[in-house]
Amino acid sequence: MNPEAKHYVKCLVTDFERNGLNLTVTKREEAQRLRAQIDELSLRYIRNLNDDSTCILFSEAELTGLPPEYLKSLDKAENGKYKVAMKSHHVLILLELCKVGTTRRIVATTYGKRCGDVNLSVLERLVELRHKYARLFGYSNYADYAVDLRMAKTSSKVFEFLEDISASLNDMATRELTMLKDLKEEEGELPFGIEDLLYYVKRVEEKQFDLDFVALRQFFPVDLVLSGIFKILQDLFGLRFQKIADAEVWHSDVCVFSVFDLSSCELLGFFYLDLYKRDGKYDNTCVVALQSGALSSNGERQIPVALLISQLQKDNGGHNGLLRFSEVVSLFHEFGHVVQHICNRASFARFSGLRVDPDFVEIPSLVLENWCYESFSLKLISGFHQDITKPIKDEICRSLKRWRYFFSALKLKQEILYCLFDQIIHSADNVDIVELFKHLHQKVMLGLPMLDGANPASCFPRSAIGSEAACYSRIWSEVFAADIFTSKFRDDLLNHNVGMQFRDKVLAPGGAKEPIEILSDFLGREPSIQAFVASRAEYGL
Repeated sequence: MNPEAKHYVKCLVTDFERNGLNLTVTKREEAQRLRAQIDELSLRYIRNLNDDSTCILFSEAELTGLPPEYLKSLDKAENGKYKVAMKSHHVLILLELCKVGTTRRIVATTYGKRCGDVNLSVLERLVELRHKYARLFGYSNYADYAVDLRMAKTSSKVFEFLEDISASLNDMATRELTMLKDLKEEEGELPFGIEDLLYYVKRVEEKQFDLDFVALRQFFPVDLVLSGIFKILQDLFGLRFQKIADAEVWHSDVCVFSVFDLSSCELLGFFYLDLYKRDGKYDNTCVVALQSGALSSNGERQIPVALLISQLQKDNGGHNGLLRFSEVVSLFHEFGHVVQHICNRASFARFSGLRVDPDFVEIPSLVLENWCYESFSLKLISGFHQDITKPIKDEICRSLKRWRYFFSALKLKQEILYCLFDQIIHSADNVDIVELFKHLHQKVMLGLPMLDGANPASCFPRSAIGSEAACYSRIWSEVFAADIFTSKFRDDLLNHNVGMQFRDKVLAPGGAKEPIEILSDFLGREPSIQAFVASRAEYGL
């Protein structure tokens, strides 16, 4: 067998083993019981959060700083006060914009103790059952079981990675924290607390940057952004996109594209583009693999087909509208997944497109996001909607690049805090979850204490379902995407030779090779955290 076929057989055997092939009948039945209990408890944890109806009443004065449209979205109590529900879409806006420090503290504390005791006991039981489940398969703890088949391989490697990133951010985060504390002292309120982070970062950004994101939309007409993305993907990866006229689709907004190799004209795949929000439509932004690329039994290649779903708004006249900058970044990201699926050349559907290591799957898309912050590519995808020959100005491009990483160290350390918590509870027995969080908060957040009464472990769904023992993965992907972009693309954004190497060495293998082997082959060395750290130091505080 060739190396890919051997890898395929190895993966199949691993699947069988993880489904209990090597266990006795008694242990296999126990594993099934544990899996059912784990699934039920995970859903209970999420259901408790979804069912939580906690709200707090505030007067208009206590909500000073929040825009009129936010206040209009709130229900009112009989006494005329506003009801602020403890849901993320209400809370995050309030913590960023409300000028009243006591309001921010009350909301942050209440939000941080949702489902307190009930979900704490659910999480403790969940972790206990996960450890039991992992040990049936010969692992010492659940973290080692969860990470074993991922790029990181071991829990100890994850700890080392998170600690290294956290330590590298300390100097920058200390400068950020000092500035935020000084800013709060000027206002003569309570000492700076974690509940103040979003509000004062927003204030500093307003002083440092002249960025009007509402006005910026006028430079990103949808059709112009799309044509710019196609141009970048063509020049980089040698791809030609051709819209199919009169294609059979499920809605008039949907269009279909053929993707050809630019030099050979070989048909590589198709993708559907379903950009606009409508009633009854799936309400997330994502790429779905409709058909995998693979070799059939007669040796012919099955053509990959992808679907890009987005939730853009049309203008009032029902025409293609203008994009927020965040939507531009999101669109670049999702096109990264489209290219990843279309350019895959694996022989087995098992390794096709997006069916790759979870620690690796986001890396190509995160690499592509970088083009949204470079002046050359920003001008390529932008143009004033009433005169598209006028692209975005140079000073705005420079501001966007600085804004990207400005005051990012503290927020990233806060994310690392949750990743470390997730890894520790899934690596050890009988952990005091509340005390662990308090200890980690002080350590990681440079002595900043956790809010009194808050219990973040009771409202941390990623550790309950979906990302258990793997919350680190997003940061992991960002780090190695930064290494790829800085090392290979930053100095020559449309270098076709480098783009084709990326297509052939990173995208083509899919899951048929180990990710570390793929990245090392492309970079000419093992991937490093240095570029990630340096980019934040260059544009941070």
